[in-house]
Amino acid sequence: MKDTFVIPLNGLTPGRTEFRRKVGKEFFESFDNTEILGSDVDVLVTVEKSNRYIGVDVDLKGHVTVSCDRCLEDLDLPVEASPKFSVKFGGDASASEEDLKEGDREIILLPDSNADLDLGQIVYDFINISLPMQRVHEDGGCNPEALKYLNGRNERKTEGSDSPFASLKGLFDGK
Repeated sequence: MKDTFVIPLNGLTPGRTEFRRKVGKEFFESFDNTEILGSDVDVLVTVEKSNRYIGVDVDLKGHVTVSCDRCLEDLDLPVEASPKFSVKFGGDASASEEDLKEGDREIILLPDSNADLDLGQIVYDFINISLPMQRVHEDGGCNPEALKYLNGRNERKTEGSDSPFASLKGLFDGK
């Protein structure tokens, strides 16, 4: 599934070439990602080739399903990113950070012998970094049953009966 995003650079004709792909749950499973439970992301890769220049624009747009950090129910989150790259061959792997930027484009260095560009890891990374750090439903969207446990309002428990801290209640009241 990872090889869905392999672009054969030598086989491309000069000019613009577009590749459209869908990213689903299987894509994330191939990376052993257990956080993303479902996915429907459209990926448009536009490759512009002329002489020795190769520009790659990736547009990601869709949604992924993850578990809510608060109630653990499924949560759909929008995903959108538009990374831009320039491909260079025979570059030095120890290049400085300034050498790996070209205007607003990141530079991908490939060995001279490599004729294919694998964007699978890049697509995976940009989808993951476009997700928020805290993944929770909007106010009122969480499962109310789960929130009862979080707020300490579980009606099935009597006050202090099952709490490991019940014996500490009142410890400092009668100094």
